[in-house]
Amino acid sequence: MWNSRITKRYLSVLTMLFMLFSICTPIFADETSTSTTEDAKVILTLLGTSDLHGATNSWSYENDKDYGNVGLERVSTIYKTIKAENPNTLLLDVGDTIQGSIMTDDLYNSNADEKQPMIDLMSFIGYDAMTLGNHEFNFGTALIKKFEKEASFPILSANTYYKEDGSNFVKPYVIKEVAGVKIGILGLTVPSIPRWDGPKVEDLRFEHMAKEAKKYTKILKEEEKVDVIICLAHAGLETRHETDNSDAAKFIPEEAPEISALFLGHDHSQVNTVINGVPTAAPVAKYGQANEVARIDLTIEKIDGVWTVTGNEISHIELANYDPDSEVVEYGKKYHETTLKFLENTIGTATADFHPASEVPGIPEAQIRDTALIDLINDVQLEVTGAEVAAAALFKPTSNLRKGDLNFANVFDIYKYANKLVGVDVTGAELKKYMEWSASYYNTFKPGDLTISFNENIRGYNYDMFAGVDYKVDVSKPAGNRIIDLTLNGKPITDDQIIKLAINDYRYSGLKGKGMITNDPYFNSDPNTLRSYIKNYIEEKGTITPKTDNNWELIGYNWDKHLRETAIEAVKANSINIPQSKDGRTTNVASLTVKDLQAAGLVTVDMTYVVKYGDTLGSVAELFTVSLESVIEANSFDNANLIFPGDKVIIPGKVHDDKYNTYIIKAGDTLGNIAEMYGTHYEKIAKFNNINNVNLIIEGQKIIIPSN
Repeated sequence: MWNSRITKRYLSVLTMLFMLFSICTPIFADETSTSTTEDAKVILTLLGTSDLHGATNSWSYENDKDYGNVGLERVSTIYKTIKAENPNTLLLDVGDTIQGSIMTDDLYNSNADEKQPMIDLMSFIGYDAMTLGNHEFNFGTALIKKFEKEASFPILSANTYYKEDGSNFVKPYVIKEVAGVKIGILGLTVPSIPRWDGPKVEDLRFEHMAKEAKKYTKILKEEEKVDVIICLAHAGLETRHETDNSDAAKFIPEEAPEISALFLGHDHSQVNTVINGVPTAAPVAKYGQANEVARIDLTIEKIDGVWTVTGNEISHIELANYDPDSEVVEYGKKYHETTLKFLENTIGTATADFHPASEVPGIPEAQIRDTALIDLINDVQLEVTGAEVAAAALFKPTSNLRKGDLNFANVFDIYKYANKLVGVDVTGAELKKYMEWSASYYNTFKPGDLTISFNENIRGYNYDMFAGVDYKVDVSKPAGNRIIDLTLNGKPITDDQIIKLAINDYRYSGLKGKGMITNDPYFNSDPNTLRSYIKNYIEEKGTITPKTDNNWELIGYNWDKHLRETAIEAVKANSINIPQSKDGRTTNVASLTVKDLQAAGLVTVDMTYVVKYGDTLGSVAELFTVSLESVIEANSFDNANLIFPGDKVIIPGKVHDDKYNTYIIKAGDTLGNIAEMYGTHYEKIAKFNNINNVNLIIEGQKIIIPSN
């Protein structure tokens, strides 16, 4: 018989060993069961940023102002807040990240000795992955390889390859494990980059995004055995650049339905949709830099031993609703202060504003007439390249060189892209084709329009205005037939004439890709930017004065002056608004019309008058106190002097002013007592309102009381 003390000690040891064995031995789920437990359910939160465009913070260096609505400092606060709520959170970026600010473009992207600020702060914050956007290639592939080494997170692009050996330019994907779930993160880049940065990417090829997504999802599922696939695609939903739809992200879920979540960018438009079962999101970038974080929450459950996505939810988080992360502010302080110091130097003085105030608020003058602002940019291009003709665009509707001292921020304001300058020989036929392509920016003018408007499908940066030639743009004609009276040095341009043209490298690559021009450049400013030449030009002049040569003008429009003035005043009073595109990136996408004034209650509706014996259009116009020209225009008469009794004449809507009163018929009213009330005659009211039966008026009917 054992000693009781030994027995107790022995039992105690056995108990401890059993407990230890229990802790160390995994408990396997029953693979034949379809039920789940709390331990087999994971909520995965995905945060996606895109189109940050160099915003480490929310300071606008060109405007010397903190808008408090963009930047990595606020992204970090959102990330920390959400990760504290759910540790299973990934922070991802969809590209167009390292370009777009004075800090990035003009100080650090060309400095091999300093870290790239955006990448450095993203590493500090703790990003999990980033895919390349098109603007990452603006500064050449060497910069990408540099910041790829600096980043603590992987840089991705599955559809970008070296031409020479077919190897991946950067990693196609990365695999992470979160709460036991194996996650593959796949990166894709819009394949149109050779159109814009051709010379910088000559050693690369860009493949069809959807086809590459299909290829790599198969690899991730079959070879890497991932449970969930997240795709980061720097592209918009629809095709914008390629005829084979290789740049349209909407086809990615069609080709690769195994993807569990898709983040987009590039178009600066908010996306919140599900395509072929795949939740798809993108943050909006209203101000050129993203002011949202896109969020996708995935519910992942283990069913029959397999992690399966059983639910998803898409939302968007506004950066303006969060304060900056103080730790990130402190960490990025060196970059911010260096940039502010760079802007302390005055480079010149403007004697007056270079961009006139808009006649119609919301419609920039520099896109509807020649201005000193565009002329200055074109003058610089002509001087540097020795070209005969130059073309430039208004990148931002509010761009201006304002009266007073100027610094580099002012240059950035009028030329926001780090484009290089190109000089190229073109034929007269090529120049005409280019100019017609540019002039398609305008919507065709129609009778009744009171403003000139812009094509919703064309970005403002794709409308160039030309210097060195004289020409007119007839907006009444269809696109492709609008450039008239085109001359160089006072002589019409012939199709076979050789002309030296100065444009930026982005436009050169685009035109050559479209087949509009064929020659290689005779001048290329790379690595110097056009911005640097504008800066040098202002420094050399010291004092600059706005000058406009008025070498081009819009024609083919005609409107009632009084109605247009009413429309302008209504816009100023916010009674009517200048239409914008759905994504907010293009303003003035439709003309204001007489109908807009009618809908706002600012003019009466058009009326019909039956011509009587002895009437003339002049007497009819006088009767209704409208202009003869507006009556002629409203009726499209072939011969305004030839009207007959019984003809119906449209009387265009009249502007409401203090001469006219609107009256709503009440029970018991007659035209007689209404006329007496306003000191006029009932027949005049009847004629003015086209009332055929003076005894038939209806309660609630609105009539106009003409002046006495």
